Amino acid sequence: GWTVRQLVHHLADSHMNSYIRFKWTLTEDEPTIKAYNEKDWAELSEAKHDAIEPSLLLLTALHLKWTKILNNLSEADMHKAFVHPQNGRKIKLYENIELYAWHCNHHLAHIMNLVERMKWNNS
Repeated sequence: GWTVRQLVHHLADSHMNSYIRFKWTLTEDEPTIKAYNEKDWAELSEAKHDAIEPSLLLLTALHLKWTKILNNLSEADMHKAFVHPQNGRKIKLYENIELYAWHCNHHLAHIMNLVERMKWNNS
């Protein structure tokens, strides 16, 4: 039920959190990460009303930095894990990479669907 604007801001929020989780995991021994309430974040004024360009710029820069980290991961690094506080599950970095690849595609499909519906409603 989010707008395109909320989805774009959500992607920036989510990927910032994941990037930090990666860095914690690479520099600490199985850190317990900080969770956040993505639904509440999507209801904040900036997510509902602000332009998407700053979040798109942030995602571009963040992905450039994250790619550098990903390209330099060793096999041992890929098996390092963080602990998610909501379920106590250890999540290995390779699992998180898979999750975020899916996450991007999932929300891109939502955005494309919303854009297509907007076209149909305006015609």
